[in-house]
Amino acid sequence: MKIAVTGKGGVGKSTITAALALLTARKGTKVLAIDADPDANLASALGIPLEAQKEIVTIARHKKLIEERTGAKVQQYGQIFKLNPEVSDIADTYSYRYKGVDLLVLGAVQGGGTGCACPENVLLRSLVQDLVLHRGEVLFMDMEPGIEHIGRATARGVTSFVIVVEPGQRSIESYKRISGMSAEIGITNLFVIGNKIKSPADEELIRQTTGTENVLGFIPYSEAFLNNDRDGKSAIENLDQNLLDLFEDMIRKLL
Repeated sequence: MKIAVTGKGGVGKSTITAALALLTARKGTKVLAIDADPDANLASALGIPLEAQKEIVTIARHKKLIEERTGAKVQQYGQIFKLNPEVSDIADTYSYRYKGVDLLVLGAVQGGGTGCACPENVLLRSLVQDLVLHRGEVLFMDMEPGIEHIGRATARGVTSFVIVVEPGQRSIESYKRISGMSAEIGITNLFVIGNKIKSPADEELIRQTTGTENVLGFIPYSEAFLNNDRDGKSAIENLDQNLLDLFEDMIRKLL
């Protein structure tokens, strides 16, 4: 199972990705969580202590690794470099294990934009493709607001694409943009999670604009998520059983 989670910034995709990953790992399933958002928050959402987060390697900032695998200098343009660098060992070498989840932080390319034809971006794209197409464990990818890290070659390996939507027009417009981009590269198994729901009207707005058949579930607004963030706890700490059951139901549907 390879799940890519995205949505407008601030909708709670890191929290949702962490909750799905942690609850799946609790079942004894091997889980790899990928933080592909430049504003990396997945480590915090998993509950990894701040001191321990300092040990986590960000692949896009690992200059020695990038230069070794691509044969080109970082932030120097006009070079010839390997378009298919060796990446199969990176997840095992640089992931950080916490509560049964192996976390790998990709980071962002500095200076050229994530779409640049540079060694850093080539390594990241090759790595994502390898993780999606060739790894055996369950994978949850917390993506940037869009589909930048997923190309056509990778798309065929993505089991489900999940867009987190909150009840607001900006979030819904983001959903429309992302879903359109997904269709262009052949991602057809697309779901929606409605987050921060406060009323039946919120649910109806999301159903009407995204399609009832696409809705994976609705997560009510809860102070527990804010408190966990404030206190540096994981996304699933101190959640009541109803909230945990909602996440479990989503996992069953994704499986």
